[in-house]
Parts: sequence; C-alpha cells; structure tokens
Amino acid sequence: MTFCRISLKSFICALIFLGISLTSVMTIAQDTSKANILADSKIRNIDGVAAVVNTGYVTRKEIDDRITALKKQGAKLPDDGSLRKIILERLIVEKIQLQNAEQEGVAVTGKELDKIIGDIAEKNKMSVAEFKAKVIASGSTFEKYKQLLRDDVMLTRYREREVEAKIKISDAEIDNFIAERTRAIGGGSSRSTPAAKGEPEEIDVAQIFIPVDASAGVSAQAEAKKKAEQLLRDAKGGGDFMQLGAMAAQENPKIKFQDLGYRAPDRLPQIFYEAIRNTGSGQVASAVLKSPAGYHVLKVMDRRSAVAGANPQQQAALQEASSGTPQNIPITQTLSRHILLRNRAGLTDQDAERRLAGYRDQVRAKTADFGELAKKFSEDGSAPNGGNLGWMGPGDLVPEFEQAMNRLQIGEVSNPVKTEFGWHLIQVLERREAQLTVEKQRQFARAAIRERKFEQAYQDWLRELRDTATVKILNVDDAASADPR
Repeated sequence: MTFCRISLKSFICALIFLGISLTSVMTIAQDTSKANILADSKIRNIDGVAAVVNTGYVTRKEIDDRITALKKQGAKLPDDGSLRKIILERLIVEKIQLQNAEQEGVAVTGKELDKIIGDIAEKNKMSVAEFKAKVIASGSTFEKYKQLLRDDVMLTRYREREVEAKIKISDAEIDNFIAERTRAIGGGSSRSTPAAKGEPEEIDVAQIFIPVDASAGVSAQAEAKKKAEQLLRDAKGGGDFMQLGAMAAQENPKIKFQDLGYRAPDRLPQIFYEAIRNTGSGQVASAVLKSPAGYHVLKVMDRRSAVAGANPQQQAALQEASSGTPQNIPITQTLSRHILLRNRAGLTDQDAERRLAGYRDQVRAKTADFGELAKKFSEDGSAPNGGNLGWMGPGDLVPEFEQAMNRLQIGEVSNPVKTEFGWHLIQVLERREAQLTVEKQRQFARAAIRERKFEQAYQDWLRELRDTATVKILNVDDAASADPR
C-alpha cells in the first residue's frame, strides 16, 4: 500500500536523523502487520476512503456526491440500506476502467474537452460562459464538472476500443435477422389460424418488464416483484396489456413494455418460450417470470402458422427471403415532431414531465401551436424546424419514443415520454407506406445485432476487469461527514 510505504520511510529517516541504532530501525520495519493495521486505520478515519482499488481509491464523499446527484434527478432509490454498497460497486468498476484506460494511453486533451463543452453549450442554446454559470449554479464547480466529463469521454473511448470494436457480425447473422423481420411484417394487424399439429408456428409475445439490479437489496427486489404481480393481476382481469405497460412506464420510466412481434419459438428467449409454451392466443402467462435482469409479465398476443398467417404479399416476401433473394420490404413511415427537454443537472424528471404536460394541455386546448412551442422550448436540433423529425420507419427511433409514437392517431399529442435523451412530447403529423430497401435493411440489421451483442459482451468485460483487480473495501457504511470509528 502506498500510504504505508511512505509513512514507514519517513519514520526510518527520522530515526536515523536522531541517531537511533539501525538495529532498532530494522526491528520496526519488520513489524509490517502492525503498520498495515495502522495505515488502514488512518485511511479509514482521516482520508475518508471507502475502498482501495489497485493503486487508487474511492472516497466516501464520492459515494455521497453520486447519491446526491441521483436524488436531484428524481431517481427512485432503494431504502433497505443497500444503496451505498451499490453505488460503491459502480464507482469501483468505473475506477478500474479509468486506471486501465490511462495505462493503455487513452486520453482526452484540453482542446478536445473544450470542444465537447462548446458543443454541449450550443445544443443547450447557451454560450460557454452561460453554460459555465449554469453548472456552478447547480452546486458544482466547473473544474469538477470538466473532470467528470473527461472521465466519461475516456470511459466511452476505452469501452469502444475494448468491446465495440471487437464485436463481429457475419453476413449470415444479418440474413437471419432480415428473414425474421420479414416474417413479422404486419405483426399485430393480421391474425391467422393456428398451426396444424406438427406444422411450424410463430408466436406473437408482448412483455412488460420491471428491471431490478441483481445486486439490489431484498427490499428493491420485493418491490419490483410486487409491481410485476399487480400488473399480472390487472392483465388477467381484462385490462389492455399494452395500455397497462404504458401506464406503468409513466409512473416509472425504467419499466419497459413491447410487442416482440411474430417469432418462431427458437427466435424467442428460451425462458420466455418455456413460460408461454402452453399459453393460448390472447392469454397472459400464468405467473411472473424472473430473469437476472428483473421481472417480466408476458402475454401471448397470437399464435399462427409460420406461412399461412401472412397475407399474399407477405407470403411472397417470406418465400423470397427464405430463398435468400434480396427484396424490398413494405413498411409504414411516420412523420412526427417533438419537444425535447434533455437530461441535465437541475432539471428533475418531475419538473420536465410537468412542463411538457403544460405544453400538451395548451396544444389540446388550441391555445398554442405545437411547432411554435417546439421552436421556443425544445432542446433538440430539430427546434428551428418546429421539432419536425422527418419521415421515420421502424427502428429509426429509440424504442420508447417509437412505441409512444405508434400509438398516436394523426394530429394527436402524446403524454410526456421518457427516453435515454430526456423527456419528449410527440405529435404525429402524417403516415405513409414506403419500401425498406435491401441496403437499409442490412444497415438496420447490423446496428440491431451489434446492440444485442454489445450488452452481453460489455457485462462480460466488466466482470473480467472486476475479477482481475485488487480491491479492498474499508468503510462504505458511513457518509463522509460521519464521525470516524
């Protein structure tokens, strides 16, 4: 430990200066066990260190700061005493990544950082000076903000180099993905007769997903399970499944809901198929499904013959896809516009949702024009065009946005919608039928497959980094301001 080595060296130098014998010095130097205990005690009580990570450390104040930031964002936090341990583990993993990134020569120059800050300020329609004042007003120092931003950029670059760049996608995987999408054309609009005995079938499954971290405490796990079981009861009681998902997502943006579309059994997650294997069309799975990521409520929207369920145009597309012949796919494109309030310090989810609800009510009451509100308030590059996003097809937008948009009628305005970019208010202007070209299909397929593979590869990589690091937990329970023990 660095702290121990420095203290011992200073003590030896002092003894020599005072004329104490070398024999006494060697006796003290050999008592390393006591020195280690003393060093740990000093680190614990004086420096406020929560954990030593390789040659660095995580302080209790860093944990406090991270919790404060989450509270400002309005995040729902566990109340069973596990929060500090969860935050510490995240900080440890981040520290390991930063240490490795520095060792591998990943860096962010001052010029690059200034350019990034300039871009952020511009997107928020501020000068750099105004943005700096905004950061300081939020309770942070600008230097601290710059360091956190530098760390984020380094982590992203390191992750891209170590994980994303190593993900390989074959042409066969792309072909299979496109064939799967072709089979799902027209998903919810067409209902076919069930497959005959021994005939291949496709199953349309929808899910409501309540995520919970595997390391979360008992209270958080129990709360997530309770929510899932309540949704299951509501769904069994005849409630509209997708509407239940939408309402749950409004209460908690982390909750996801989606219709997976028609898929062959081997194209469904294995645990999903096992849970709905004997569930009939239009029925909800008998029990909540637990996975390492959280709890799933499943409904079989429909079961159909793999080929007979498609209309003539879809059958031709399916046969063509099966033969490996490239072909365009008919899709529905949507012209929409939005007002975006980005995630940022000082703006809680509750404040963003309240502001957008106010804009929504003005548009619905016809006291304001959506496009004018977008020009004035939207924090997106589309603002000068009244929030217009242009024609978008399936997969062009993040899932939460696309699902909310697809449920809207032409001219209708959504309730506030949360995505990774912030909070949105959406209005659909028009829809049209178009062709998804072969080139566009392959681009989309490659991106979608990469996203699927990345999450698993990323988690495996993080586990490997954590397992090979030297980590010693000292004091995670006390806040930085707590009296030393």
